[in-house]
Amino acid sequence: MQTDTMVEYGSRRVIITLVAMLCAILELLDTTIVNVALNDLQGNLGATLSEVSWVVTAYGIGNVIVIPMTSWLSRQFGRRNYFAASIVIFTLFSFLCGQATGILELALFRFLQGIGGGALLATSQTIITESFPAEKRGQANLIFMMSVIVGPAMGPLLGGYIIDHYSWPLIFYINIPLGIIAVLLTLQYVRSPKYTDKMPVNQVDWLGIILLATAVGALQYVLEKGQEDDWFSNHTITVLSVIAGLGMICFIWRELIYPHPIVSLKVLKNGNLAAGTIFSFIYGFGSYGSTFIVPLFTQSQLNWPATNAGLLVCLTSLSSLLIFPLTNKLLKTGVKPQYMMGTGMLIFFINCYMSSKILTPETGFEVFFYVLIFRYFGLNMILLSISAIAFSTLKTKEIAEGAAFTGMLRQLGGSFGIAIITTFIARRNVFHRTSLVSHLASDDAQVTERLNQLTQSFKGHGMTADIAMNNGLKLLDMTVNKQSTLLSYMDVYIVIGFLFLACIPFVLCLKSKKSIITTDAH
Repeated sequence: MQTDTMVEYGSRRVIITLVAMLCAILELLDTTIVNVALNDLQGNLGATLSEVSWVVTAYGIGNVIVIPMTSWLSRQFGRRNYFAASIVIFTLFSFLCGQATGILELALFRFLQGIGGGALLATSQTIITESFPAEKRGQANLIFMMSVIVGPAMGPLLGGYIIDHYSWPLIFYINIPLGIIAVLLTLQYVRSPKYTDKMPVNQVDWLGIILLATAVGALQYVLEKGQEDDWFSNHTITVLSVIAGLGMICFIWRELIYPHPIVSLKVLKNGNLAAGTIFSFIYGFGSYGSTFIVPLFTQSQLNWPATNAGLLVCLTSLSSLLIFPLTNKLLKTGVKPQYMMGTGMLIFFINCYMSSKILTPETGFEVFFYVLIFRYFGLNMILLSISAIAFSTLKTKEIAEGAAFTGMLRQLGGSFGIAIITTFIARRNVFHRTSLVSHLASDDAQVTERLNQLTQSFKGHGMTADIAMNNGLKLLDMTVNKQSTLLSYMDVYIVIGFLFLACIPFVLCLKSKKSIITTDAH
């Protein structure tokens, strides 16, 4: 239980707010900065698409494990000490990420970096909010929301510029000087509340921590490697699936019966919060997953420079700075959050459908830009509505725990979304390739004519008939691969879109009391 006020004034409040914003931006920037580096990492580290996606999801899993424990850890060690230690962990493993020589090593360091980063966002919001008096909490939330928008938006642009002009380790090294500054300022200016409910070490829910980490880690491995290892025909995948299932069941049981749980599941008895956590998972799945696709597609299929791919994501993400106040105002004027969320999901479905139709080998920057701007209208409406519904019937003391659950499920949904999307692309790619090849019969006049044209073209460059024929066949094969991959990306958008469309009837059935508008972003 917190016993003293944390309101700050003057230059001290400004410095504390800037430090908290810097840490929030660093944490969120690292969730997206590697997206535009995936193509480069594949080539430099000799990894497959499935393997390189671990660089993204490992960080998210680290976040997921530590976020629900943040409040408890702050009480145990003091907010300032815990916050400073988290920055040190984040900064140290940023350096080690840049030193990695293999994809598994990099994924491990990203996981540990995520352990440190998970506390930065959740604690930054608390620090900013409590530094302002109650009548200015709206201003505090707006400041924090700017960090939430700017961090993910700048990540792809900064990452793209680094990839095009330098080398991939620098995307991690840039955290080091900023992290050092943040640690020094935190120790100097950030205060810790006085808590009266610290827990003795012998009462710590160590088993709950181990079960949560084991279950989430095992499930993530299954989702990432299942496609590559032929799912349950592989002994490791089967064993880890059982471990994930039993681990999660045991974790839930442990948290419900233990007198001092690391995660208080009892708050989920509130129906609106339970619904909010489910929709947070779905939101994370669609939001993170669709963001993951864009830079990957534009670089691997359209051969865009990483800077261009990053600029596209950055500009469209920053549009949220204009969209967010509009959607927030609609909620404040009395529009029911259920209707707002349902409308947002419909807009997102339409956007996914539009996205699938614009994908061609020649799609330009401008087309992507306008379609992605439309996407953020839907996502902002969904995110704010989830917060309004989830917290509308919670008591004040339950809001922090509720925010941790929605944040954890959103991050978990994003990690699972990326893992499932990479598997889905691989499977659909095989399906479409098989289908396309079945139509390329050797006695087909059009196929024969196309092959002859290619052969003659290569012979015109001085090649022998045999070499020209082989090169013609290779070029046809490359064309088939490119087309099957394009169709696979189209399928991903359609599936994500229909997932959101199917949720609309359930959203409209929700009930909410007077809304508590919050810019939750844990």
